[in-house]
Amino acid sequence: MIRHCREGDQPIAGLLTDLKQRGQLEETLVVWASEMGRTPFRNGGLGKNPGREHNSQALCMWMAGGDVKGGATAGETDDFSLRSVGEAIHIRDVHATLLHLMGLDDKKLEYRHGGRLRKLTDIGGNVLNQIIA
Repeated sequence: MIRHCREGDQPIAGLLTDLKQRGQLEETLVVWASEMGRTPFRNGGLGKNPGREHNSQALCMWMAGGDVKGGATAGETDDFSLRSVGEAIHIRDVHATLLHLMGLDDKKLEYRHGGRLRKLTDIGGNVLNQIIA
């Protein structure tokens, strides 16, 4: 992870700096996300390739630009970052928030699939207003 974080930090910082200098960061939404989290503890012993397991109970993502409030957070994990605590944030809420930040209303984007009325957030989501500027 140390190597991979180092590989990504400089290009990401460069992208955000460039967008800001050009006055485009306010209209560009940058999202860094994964389909899963990682457990906070190292496994695999002290061998050559110790790692961290997949964690479906908590994950971390970040957004910048668009109409996102800098430094804002949503959700919370336990002291070990192993599980979410408090009210869980569902992926449908993240999707509703992304759609909102792009100027789209999930409630107006319905379509029929397999004889069923569907939405982009599947069963509807709540916008995470605490991260919106």
